Amino acid sequence: MNKPEKKDPDTPLPKPSGRIKLANALRHLLAQKDFSSITTAEISRTSGVNESLIYRYFGDKRGLLHAVLDEYLENFVKQVNWGMKGIEGTKNKLRKFIWSTFYFYDQDRVFSKILLLEVRNYPGYFTSETYGIVKQYTNLMTEILEQGIKAGELRKDLEARSIRQIVLGGIEHLVLPAVINDGPLDPDGLTEKFCLLLFEGIQAGGIKNNG
Repeated sequence: MNKPEKKDPDTPLPKPSGRIKLANALRHLLAQKDFSSITTAEISRTSGVNESLIYRYFGDKRGLLHAVLDEYLENFVKQVNWGMKGIEGTKNKLRKFIWSTFYFYDQDRVFSKILLLEVRNYPGYFTSETYGIVKQYTNLMTEILEQGIKAGELRKDLEARSIRQIVLGGIEHLVLPAVINDGPLDPDGLTEKFCLLLFEGIQAGGIKNNG
């Protein structure tokens, strides 16, 4: 008699098919319209899953939105972290980080739409588990900047947190028009122009103070 295979306790259990179908349905609908105009009945029809399962699996429609965003963010953070491997020097790391962000925003417009347009107008987002994943991403940039300041590659009179906020805000403002209007994005060109402006201001020995 064959013994049953032992399950790895670290291996996540497969998600119920209804849960997956609901998440895919919301992704499909978000590619066509904004979140506020999508109803739970519409998600149910698109998925072929009973509407009550939205509340069973996710609590409500916004819980479903966060679940979809969580999957995107986990993949995003994993890719950005992977892209940092083997890269030496603060400027090179920042350039890769910035390019990866532009690229991911360009490649998956539903992700961009959810993160930049749909969740931040809801106060509960900033205390959610989803926001905790976002902080993993922003903390990675903070670490790069702090290491650069400590190594003397970046100006010591600048605070890593302030630089981070300026960089992330700049990236988002550059991609927003394309996300809103479903227009083209050029990750390579945007990275080059953005880094040229950024590095002239923050690198050690860059812009000199007058007086």
